[in-house]
Amino acid sequence: MNITSTDKPRRRRTRYWRTRHAQTGAQHALRQPVWLFDLDNTLHNASRHAFPVIDAAMAAHVAQALGLDAAAAKALCMDYWDRYGATLSGLIRHHPHIRPQDFLHATHPLAELTAHVYPMRGLQRTLARLPGRKILFTNGPHHYGAALAEALGIARYFEAIHGIDDGGYIPKPQTQAFLRLLKRFRLNPRRCVMVEDSLANLETARKLGMRTVWLRPGWHGHGAVDVGVRELKGVATVWRNR
Repeated sequence: MNITSTDKPRRRRTRYWRTRHAQTGAQHALRQPVWLFDLDNTLHNASRHAFPVIDAAMAAHVAQALGLDAAAAKALCMDYWDRYGATLSGLIRHHPHIRPQDFLHATHPLAELTAHVYPMRGLQRTLARLPGRKILFTNGPHHYGAALAEALGIARYFEAIHGIDDGGYIPKPQTQAFLRLLKRFRLNPRRCVMVEDSLANLETARKLGMRTVWLRPGWHGHGAVDVGVRELKGVATVWRNR
């Protein structure tokens, strides 16, 4: 079929409209992102209290389950964490008789963990100022994420929690951990912004098309990082100025 001269401007206008529509959609996604927040050492200082409690509980549970002394159990926990990204992943692979749900409950004693919490400076104000949906994405179990969110006074800012037990016990930074979250909440990764203290986790997020915010005091730039902030409270300021 021949294309008449009157058809050509219409096609050009259509292409222009599609381009403008795509730009508008991208701008809207930028204004209303889905924020994926890590928990430990991102929203609160886990190193001051939570991590020592969890580490001690892990070593004790592994020692009892495998008949090891305290030193050997602690070394095994660290070895599995180094090799697989999470102690639980090593236990699932090498000691299938240890039930993941039992391990997670034994190693996250909520009463002790919530007795002392250390929120990042400006935590509630930062979350309140950020536009869009917010999901807590943690390598800890769901019940730990929920308890810490309540203890920190930030549960109302999050529409959902995605713990390691919500994603088939697959930890970040494994790609499958991210894909399971995306599938569970039907998210487009290009609308997501991952806020993390872990560079390895941000590298996976970036490969999937997410934008990334690295919480690191001495940040000097990295290819997988869109924005670096020295403190959590800087996220809202940087985002507003983008």
